[in-house]
Amino acid sequence: MASNQSGQTGDDTYDVVVVGSGGGGCCAAYTAAREGLSVLMIEATDKFGGTTAYSGGGGMWFPCNAVLRRAGDDDTLEDAAEYYHAVVGDRTPRALQDAYVTGGAPLVDYLEKDDRLAFEVLPWPDYFDKAPKARPGGRHIIPSPLPASELGERRADLRPPLGTDRLGHPLPDDLVGGQALIGRFLRALDEYPHASMWTNAPLEELVTDEDGRVRGVVVATENGRRTVTARAGVVLAAGGFEADDEMRAQHGVPGTARDTMGPWGNLGAAHRAAMAIGADTDLMSEAWWSPGMTHPDGRSAFALWFTGGIFVNDSGNRFVNESAPYDRLGRDVIDRMADGTVTLPYWMVYDHKEGDVPPVHATNVPYSPTEEYVEAGLWRTADTLEGLAEQIGVPAEALVATVERYNKLAETGVDEDFGRGDEAYDRAFAGGKSPLVPIDTPPYHAAAFGISDLGTKGGLRTDTSGRVLKADGSVVAGLFAAGNTMAAPSGTVYPGGGNPIGTSMLFGHLAVRAMTER
Repeated sequence: MASNQSGQTGDDTYDVVVVGSGGGGCCAAYTAAREGLSVLMIEATDKFGGTTAYSGGGGMWFPCNAVLRRAGDDDTLEDAAEYYHAVVGDRTPRALQDAYVTGGAPLVDYLEKDDRLAFEVLPWPDYFDKAPKARPGGRHIIPSPLPASELGERRADLRPPLGTDRLGHPLPDDLVGGQALIGRFLRALDEYPHASMWTNAPLEELVTDEDGRVRGVVVATENGRRTVTARAGVVLAAGGFEADDEMRAQHGVPGTARDTMGPWGNLGAAHRAAMAIGADTDLMSEAWWSPGMTHPDGRSAFALWFTGGIFVNDSGNRFVNESAPYDRLGRDVIDRMADGTVTLPYWMVYDHKEGDVPPVHATNVPYSPTEEYVEAGLWRTADTLEGLAEQIGVPAEALVATVERYNKLAETGVDEDFGRGDEAYDRAFAGGKSPLVPIDTPPYHAAAFGISDLGTKGGLRTDTSGRVLKADGSVVAGLFAAGNTMAAPSGTVYPGGGNPIGTSMLFGHLAVRAMTER
């Protein structure tokens, strides 16, 4: 088994050093090991998996891949590229966009040659249904579940799901989503004697030679600083900087570290190390956004799958399509915060059809007992809408009028105000029907919401093989980036479910392939 402790101080040499152990880091390390290169994957925290390990689906947006094809997919790469270009626009280089769109299918072919890596289809609509060549069924696959017992002792090294990590829930018997993806990679890596993995080894700086080529890394260990040499190159796949409030403020990223879904170790160390040697950056104010249901610990966490309810602003009015894809919805909230019409918390208003609990069926962080939300003032109830308005501090007349207007729209099934239900994703959790559900069954409830994110998406500019670039477009020799450490090919949008993990895995893989070609 590969070691997961950094050991005593000293110098070490590998062909490849990978910084970070999420989907991108694991895929890079796996590719290196499989191609016969000695590789070290270092993780800053005490668990492998990064943000990927928290992902409920662990999905990848990889058009035209073999898994989709076996399920009858008739998509084309030309259609997928047309959709992606239409959504992303010219915010990022077209060549980088094309590298992502076309690279996923070959990567899946590569991975499926290993029986330890398995995938299946999870239909998930593209997030811009009105864009040309959008797919209502999506271009999305997920890792197949894995019995946790197959990890053996390595299970203790896998970052647990959020319910365990934040709430102390028991570990599940089966790994699904991001847990399954990281678990499968760890199991595969352990079969290669020339692959090593260290935890508790945060990156401190990059080592360069007199020509500016990256030759290795310096990491912190319990026994002091340790220098590791990389003969072929270093891959930075260490996530974003979402857990560092100072860095968020420096780059104008809305929200706070408290409310991110990234793990606490995502502090931007890889960004800073690369910037210190001249790497260029882009999209540094951007993140993968979502509305965040606020939990009793005060943190607002990613939430989706709404089967009812409306969001109201400080004036008691609706202000958004509540069923929109989460990044688009999160961006709408941020825009309203910027113009002063929404402050935190904003409220989901719903009725008693599903009881006290909000009609939110995928909270990422599991629900705590109802009484804890009530005691914290996060869930409020009244027999009348007027009484509820008083409890959440909005004008009663406005809230009553808002609900009356919404109920009339629900009768027709057409949201003339915000287009809720106009796109495939809006209807995905309503069996394809209108998601407009009347609010007419007392008592009435309100749940507090904030803004959350799945990590920052700004980072190091790269070419189509993940090589890190300087401001003048030249390459930082020996340095590569993937995932949320690189500037996202998708720019300021989120084209479809599985873009973050898919991008991370693909560019981690491409980075190492570029090293082998060299």
